Amino acid sequence: MGNTMDINEGAKLYKETAGAVLLDVRKPDEYSEGHIPGSINIPVQEIEKAKEAVTDLNTPVFVYCLSGVRGGKAAAALVEMGYTNVTCIGGMKAYTGEVEK
Repeated sequence: MGNTMDINEGAKLYKETAGAVLLDVRKPDEYSEGHIPGSINIPVQEIEKAKEAVTDLNTPVFVYCLSGVRGGKAAAALVEMGYTNVTCIGGMKAYTGEVEK
C-alpha cells in the first residue's frame, strides 16, 4: 500500500471501477452526517464485518474515513484479511463531491 490518493480522484475511480465497493470506516454517527453516495459503513473497529459485506476477496475495495488515518488502518487490516485489491482514498475532510445523508 502506497500513499493515500486524493479522495475526489478516489471517488471518481470507484465509480469507474466495475463491481467496486466503497467502504466508509467512520463511526455510524459520522456516516449519518454525510457520506459518499453508494458507500457502505463499516467502522474500523468492526472491519472484520467486511467479510459479510464483501465476500469476494478480489473485489476492488476503496476505503475512506474523515482524515485518512482510520482508512489507512482499515485498508491494512483488509489486506491482512486476504483482500487483494484495496485502496485507501483518504478522508471526507477533503471531499468536494456529492454527499448523501
